[in-house]
Amino acid sequence: MSVLKRLAPVIACHAWNKDGSKVAICPNDNEIHIYTRSGANFTLEHKLVEHDQLVTGIDWAPNSDRIVSCSQDRNAYVWTFNAKENKWKPTLVILRINRAATHVKWSPEENKFAVACGAKCVAVCYFEQEQDWWVSKHIKKHKSTVLKLDWHPNNALLATCSSDFKARIFSAFVKGVDKAVPETPWGTKLGFGDVLAEFDTTMGWVQSVKWSGNGSKLAFIGHDSVLTVADCTSATPRTETVKYTDLPFRDLIWIGDESIIAAGHDCTPVLFQGKGGWKLIKKIDEGQASNAAAKDNNAFNVFKTKVDKGQEGSQETTLNTKHQNCITNVQIYKKAGNVVSQYSTTGLDGQIIIWDAPK
Repeated sequence: MSVLKRLAPVIACHAWNKDGSKVAICPNDNEIHIYTRSGANFTLEHKLVEHDQLVTGIDWAPNSDRIVSCSQDRNAYVWTFNAKENKWKPTLVILRINRAATHVKWSPEENKFAVACGAKCVAVCYFEQEQDWWVSKHIKKHKSTVLKLDWHPNNALLATCSSDFKARIFSAFVKGVDKAVPETPWGTKLGFGDVLAEFDTTMGWVQSVKWSGNGSKLAFIGHDSVLTVADCTSATPRTETVKYTDLPFRDLIWIGDESIIAAGHDCTPVLFQGKGGWKLIKKIDEGQASNAAAKDNNAFNVFKTKVDKGQEGSQETTLNTKHQNCITNVQIYKKAGNVVSQYSTTGLDGQIIIWDAPK
């Protein structure tokens, strides 16, 4: 572990700029707070107040240095920094959705971004030069809320996960915005919104989905505590699953072409590796497994105190992990090529932690 800092009572989501010197967080309300990091110190620089309801997604484009945000208010904004005025200025995006937005992600070339939402669709947004605003096209082939999404490195394929128990791969190639159709296992004739692959889970919502750095594999996690990795080098992807025996995950990242970090309700990052078949390697936060009985005993004691002493107030308990509540967001902090050297986690305890990636 490199850095641990509590920035808010709860952090809903976070995103770093290109060099990791600044971070944007949502403190579980309608605002976005931008901090500058210097060692272990975080200094609040800006508050972006344009959304009316909870901000559910933030992404910081590394090259253009623009921030995109989405919210339960059904809106998205592209934020551009004006150095002369020392202000972040928002541009409203025409999403045309009638349910809350849940997640947002820039494409690798930063010429478009995608917004997931509760309206069973994904809004793929791009800048219309003639109209001078951001417009969207919808991918509608979901049966329930779209929870997360991720772009393939080729800028044309989009993976989504949904509360309809499925993960999917779509074509998000936009004619006139993208230069040329890239080579894919599904050919080069990609119509916008075409379903290229669909994956079922045994049970439970699919909480997060991520492409590997080279784009050959897709990983997703479900509320059934199962990690699934799909080999997407052919038109019919082959999948492997790993059943995790503890609490479900909420998010994941690739830290190499054969290594995944997942985190969630267990309050600790967990390492999986695919050398010779995908398997669980270890929990990153040392001591959690050996102290599981102590945690269970703490929970029992809280209940016993309420019964014996008639106390209705909540009792403070301290977990044996660095995070004291569910981890909801995992982001890459520092990498070289496809190899991640550091990553960050935030969660319901309001802490941001930067971890050194296992070798």
